[in-house]
Amino acid sequence: MAALSQRPFPSSAPLADLPAWQARARPGATALRFDGVAAGYAALHRRSLQWAAWLRAQGVRRGERIAWLGLNHPDELALLFAVARVGAVLVPLNFRLAPPEWDTVLADCTPRCVIHDGAWAEAARDLALRHGLAAHGLAAPDGLPARALAVPARCASLPVLLVYTSGTTGAPRGAVHTQGNLLANMAIAAQVQGITPADTVATVLPLFHVGGLCIQTLPALYAGACVILHARFDASALLHCIAHDKPTLTLVVPAVMKALVEHPDWPATDLSSLRAAWAGSSTLPQALVNAFHARRLPVCNVYGATETGPFSIALDERHAMTHAGTCGWPAPGVQARLAHAKDGVGEVLLRGPNIVRHYWPRVPAVDAQGWFHSGDLAQVAGDGSWRIVGRAKDMIISGGENIYPAEIENALAAHPDVAECAVVGMADARWGEAVVAAVVPCDGRALDAAALQGWLGQRVARYKLPRRYVALAGLPRTALGKVQKPLLQAMLQGDSAS
Repeated sequence: MAALSQRPFPSSAPLADLPAWQARARPGATALRFDGVAAGYAALHRRSLQWAAWLRAQGVRRGERIAWLGLNHPDELALLFAVARVGAVLVPLNFRLAPPEWDTVLADCTPRCVIHDGAWAEAARDLALRHGLAAHGLAAPDGLPARALAVPARCASLPVLLVYTSGTTGAPRGAVHTQGNLLANMAIAAQVQGITPADTVATVLPLFHVGGLCIQTLPALYAGACVILHARFDASALLHCIAHDKPTLTLVVPAVMKALVEHPDWPATDLSSLRAAWAGSSTLPQALVNAFHARRLPVCNVYGATETGPFSIALDERHAMTHAGTCGWPAPGVQARLAHAKDGVGEVLLRGPNIVRHYWPRVPAVDAQGWFHSGDLAQVAGDGSWRIVGRAKDMIISGGENIYPAEIENALAAHPDVAECAVVGMADARWGEAVVAAVVPCDGRALDAAALQGWLGQRVARYKLPRRYVALAGLPRTALGKVQKPLLQAMLQGDSAS
C-alpha cells in the first residue's frame, strides 16, 4: 500500500474516480477539513456519489449545466466530481456579482437548476425564480444511497466546468474546461509545487474562480494531500490557522497579502510550517513580497488566466527569492512564446493540455494552431524567466514611446502614502497619450503629487512619469478584484472635463 500511495492518479482515469482512488491508496487520510470537521477521501467519494445519484434522479443529462451559488464548501467539490460522473457541467457563480450580472451568466449558459448553500439561499431562490428554475440547498441529496454510476465514455473530452471571465474589457465569457483540462492542470500544478500526501493546503480564495479551485485545491486532492477549506478569507482566521493547524502551503493575492501584513497578529504568528505562499497574480507589489520574505516565507507566483488552467507559467520555491517580480518559467507541458515582439516585449501566447479550446457554447478560445492569445505583454530574460509588463490594451504610447503601466504602478505602490494605484493613458493633443496616475492615499491622507513625482523620478525614466495625479477614494474593480481600466479612464475623463 505504501508504494501505491506514492503513485500519481492515473492520467487515463476519469475525473469522477479521483476521491475513490485516493481512498483506496490512502485509507484513513483526511481530504478536507472544514469548520472544525475532518472528512476522509472515502467520505468525499460517498458524498459525490450521493450528489451524482440525485442529479440522475433529477433527470440531468450529459452536457447540462448545474449552477452553484455559495461560499466555499466541501459540497461544491463533491458536486464537481458528481457532475463529472454524470457528464454534466458545473457553473460556479461569483457571489460578489450583482444580481443583473448573475442574470447575464444564466441567460448565456441556461443551467438546469441552481444549487446553493445556506448563506446564499435567498439570493439563489430569487435568481432561480427569475429564470424559471428550481433552487436546491445542500440537503438535497441527504439520505440517498451512494450508488456508483457508470462514468461516461471519453471523459477527457467532456466539458465539466464552466467558469466565466472577469470581464475587464468586455462582457464575461464562459471558459469551457474539459475533464482532461482539469486533470492536466492538477498534474502540472502538483508537480511544480511539489505537493505530496504529506502536505496540508490552506484554501481561503473563492472556489468560484480557477485561482482558488485549480492552483492548489484540486491539485492537493490529486496528490492525496489535506485541504483546510475556509468558507471565505478572513485575515484573523488564516493567521490562526497557520499558527495552530500548521499548513505547509497556501494561496494568496495582493489584497490578501496586504491584509495579512497589516494585521496586528502578523509579527507574532509562527509561519514556520509554511514552506511557501503561492500567489495568483500577474504582478505583485514589491513591498508586500518584501514583507513576506522578511519573515523567511518565499512568495511563489503563478501566471495564467481563466482560460489557461490557470497553471501556465510559475515561479517556484527554488527561485522565489532570487527572481522576485517575475512569474518564473513555463510549467511542464505548457508552451509559451512571445508574439509580435518589439524591443523585447511581446504578447504572451500559451498552448498546453490544460488550456481550454473554446468559450460557451462553441466560440474558439485558441487559434488554428492551438495557441491562446492572452492579451498580456511580457519580457523574457536571458535565463528564460518571464516578466509580465502589462496588458496590450493598457500599453500607453506617449510621444512615440511605449510605456507599460505595470512598471509605474509597482514603483508607485511602494510609496508609504499610497494604498493602491492604477496608471492609464489619456488622450493628449501634444503627446498622443498622457500618463495619468489614479491614487488612493493611505488613511485618508492628502495627495502630495510633488512627493510622488519625486519618488517615481528616482525609479523610472523621465518620459514615463505621470503628467497628472488624481486622488480617488477607491479604484473601480471587477468582482475578482481586477482594476476596470476602461471605467477608470471614463472617470478620469469626467474629472478632467469638470
